[in-house]
Amino acid sequence: MFKRLTFLLLVGFVTQAYTAEFSVKAKTVPAQRIIALAPHIVESLFDIGAGGQIVATVDYADYPKQALDIPRVGGYYGLQIEKILQLNPDLVLVWRNGNKAEDIAKLENLGLTLAFSDPDNIDGVASELRLFGALTGHEQQAEKLALEYTQELSRLRQTYQHQTPISVFYQLWSEPLMSVNKNTWIHQLIQTCGATNVFADNSTDYPQLSMENIIVAKPQLIIMPQENSEKPQPVIDWQQWSMIPAVKHNQFMKVDADLIHRFSRRMLTGLEDMCQKIERSRQTLVRQ
Repeated sequence: MFKRLTFLLLVGFVTQAYTAEFSVKAKTVPAQRIIALAPHIVESLFDIGAGGQIVATVDYADYPKQALDIPRVGGYYGLQIEKILQLNPDLVLVWRNGNKAEDIAKLENLGLTLAFSDPDNIDGVASELRLFGALTGHEQQAEKLALEYTQELSRLRQTYQHQTPISVFYQLWSEPLMSVNKNTWIHQLIQTCGATNVFADNSTDYPQLSMENIIVAKPQLIIMPQENSEKPQPVIDWQQWSMIPAVKHNQFMKVDADLIHRFSRRMLTGLEDMCQKIERSRQTLVRQ
């Protein structure tokens, strides 16, 4: 059912292989009519100069502002398969973990050409840029941005990897109370900033927690992501639980979820902001 293609990308003297799965109708010419089924895919395509080749996308694809003018063919509720067919795409870029499995299966069975975006670590953004460049005919710009991304991520790691660890509770959501474990993208960001995720060893990737769990974990800092949404996080009155070190020392910080949670180059902007804020908390705690 699938052909497996490997793109060998030369970076200086280093050869990197990025493997992607395509349907049997995979083409060797650059795609000109692309349906991008995730906001981060849209961002990356615009980054490399392929934004004008997108004919449709999904809800929440809101960056850059030109993306707001692209027709929508679905969202968290699923895809409009008939509308996708009417657009006659020569490539559909799918986020396997963000699109319903049954919708993906339908697209495959209809013989559409699919490629999958599946970054499972923060280094993977560079590989995806190269993949998208190869698929769209924008290899040069993609390679330039991939190198810049890798260099900036390396700089952040070097800056914070030897700092004194600070324990963090990442409040992914408040009702129900949720966080992240070590298998997640967000955990890798926390690590990059030289911090420790107090729920790293939880058996669930996105565990639902009780307040008692937080009290026992004793985080020194509570991070609260904020996103541009019609439904903001319900506010927790943390002052009721002064036995938690972060509450006792008033160590709370907000981060931009629209940057931190997306698999795109802009994540680095959000990551640097988060690392700087964690460093300020670290210095504050040292003085106390």
